[in-house]
Amino acid sequence: MQHVTIPQDRIGALIGAGGETLREIEERAEVRLNVDSETGSVEIETVGDPVVGLKGPDIVQAIGRGFHPDDALTLLDDEMRMFELVDLSAATRNKNDLQRQKGRLIGEDGRTRELMEELSGASVVVYGKTVGIIGGPQEVEVVRSAVEMILDGAPHGAVYSFLERKHNEMQQQGMGYHRYPGGEGQPEAEAEFEVETDPDSDVSFEEPEP
Repeated sequence: MQHVTIPQDRIGALIGAGGETLREIEERAEVRLNVDSETGSVEIETVGDPVVGLKGPDIVQAIGRGFHPDDALTLLDDEMRMFELVDLSAATRNKNDLQRQKGRLIGEDGRTRELMEELSGASVVVYGKTVGIIGGPQEVEVVRSAVEMILDGAPHGAVYSFLERKHNEMQQQGMGYHRYPGGEGQPEAEAEFEVETDPDSDVSFEEPEP
């Protein structure tokens, strides 16, 4: 039995309307969930296949860190699919620095975060003091490296170039994914990207801290 604590403002997302999401997680991950709505503590007990049940805590934590339940449940689609968190508080000096770095990670109108998703194939969420990543091992590694580059002060243009290079490498290795247009059973369409080379102005936004 394992325990995961999630922010209280994410409990509703975990449970879903009428408990629908909770039941779907229990059924698909073969676990039983006991949620304490006052503390955000979630008790996770495996009741079926222990290998499948190992994904239960990651699914719960991913939802707790801002992922839509449908994205979190994709962790069950492939045994290699993984969930990883990058702790922003460890790389920032204070609250203002945290907000500034989150602004750089999200980008103007969310463009930087979107490009991380589009060019890596992973799902990426910036929430509270963390960046959450869901994808295959190489996809997660690419996003983690891009996040670290931004936190280290790299210009966005350099980060975008890195992401495009990794995207092309993964395509050449046959690690295509289904984020781009293309009919079912057809080769994926080539994606073209136009990125700003110097969009490093700070982005101001407000987000409740869990």
